[in-house]
Amino acid sequence: MGMYHGVGGHASVGMLLCPPLGQSLLRTHRLYRQLATGLAAQGVCALRFDYRCSGDSAGDSGSLDWQNCVADIRQAAAELRVRSGCSMVIGFGAQLGGSLALAAAPAAGFAQLILWDPVLDGASHVAELDAWQETLRNDPLHYVRPRSAEEAGGQWLGFPVSLHWRAQVAAWRAAPVRVPTLIVDSLQQPEAGRWSPLAEAGARVVAMRPGTQWGDLHRLEHAILAPDLLRLVVDAAGQPA
Repeated sequence: MGMYHGVGGHASVGMLLCPPLGQSLLRTHRLYRQLATGLAAQGVCALRFDYRCSGDSAGDSGSLDWQNCVADIRQAAAELRVRSGCSMVIGFGAQLGGSLALAAAPAAGFAQLILWDPVLDGASHVAELDAWQETLRNDPLHYVRPRSAEEAGGQWLGFPVSLHWRAQVAAWRAAPVRVPTLIVDSLQQPEAGRWSPLAEAGARVVAMRPGTQWGDLHRLEHAILAPDLLRLVVDAAGQPA
């Protein structure tokens, strides 16, 4: 499932918007749409899409698979080139969408990557999601009584997660690719070496404040707002590294 945002006339540059998953997918949907519209207005065609077994695409969420997501990115990048005729495709992704864009970069032929708070250590991300899920099941603002571990099992913030997908995410370790990379850092807690090993390999890091509240459990039903992201991404697309 995808949505193409074309431009008037020829577009030499296109951007593939690789979505995150689960709760982050819902919370960034509006922002991705605004980003695609803003890019097209600046002469950069864009393609939004959902991986198979996620979002509005066909398939059961229990069958979500990392390699299938990577293959979907490759196919979506090819479709963007066919539709637009662009000679350069930039990969963009938030959180796990950034991780998948990084993993797919060689196969998709990305000329540049723009990664917004990408997950670089899958095991740490799984532990973080587990902790959020544990807090959520005991949260009186969401439930009149704490949910049992059995009731809340196999979920991350209200979304079912298979053991297969959980293991694949946990096994993810980011490695640099030979693609110019810009990391948009909007995480709230500063941490030394946060973007290793990409930063050591030459990835450029730009801070975007205020921080994005990915893990604020009291804002799960609220869209992520990042008013400076559009300007930052459009500028980066107009001046590829």
